[in-house]
Amino acid sequence: MPMRLAAISIAVLGVALASQSWIRFGDVLAAPVDSDRPQLLKVREEAWRAWFTNNQDRMKTMFPADTIAINAGQEKWDGRKETLESAQKFAADGGRLVKLEFPRTEMQLYDNVAVLYSLYRVETEVAGKPSVQEGRATEVFVRRNGQWVNPGWHTDSGK
Repeated sequence: MPMRLAAISIAVLGVALASQSWIRFGDVLAAPVDSDRPQLLKVREEAWRAWFTNNQDRMKTMFPADTIAINAGQEKWDGRKETLESAQKFAADGGRLVKLEFPRTEMQLYDNVAVLYSLYRVETEVAGKPSVQEGRATEVFVRRNGQWVNPGWHTDSGK
């Protein structure tokens, strides 16, 4: 009887799993992200644009107090305070965003946590001088109170 119960349980589990559309990321299987993907891509872009436009109110809602930011070319890791201050400095120096692109993004979603792996390209201008930064980004998003927030990321030059 226990063997029969185990066989039935395995069969039911197999049918349940077969009815799901799973996405493979390397050796990891993640639940479908189709319904969350557009929202996460929108929120990710909002987070970057909020920084480049020094939208302090938006950043305070998107970057929680426990934010950890590992930014390309910086030895020291930043928290929310430093992230807000760096956006202020960029604006005070006359910085403006010219173009923001994410040519490739892969996503993993685990209930209320999403990890986005991206290639990025940012064109800016500071005091009339153009600059281009390209690299890779790994960003963590957490759904808190029904909203996606961005408590951590790591960017690098990709080299």
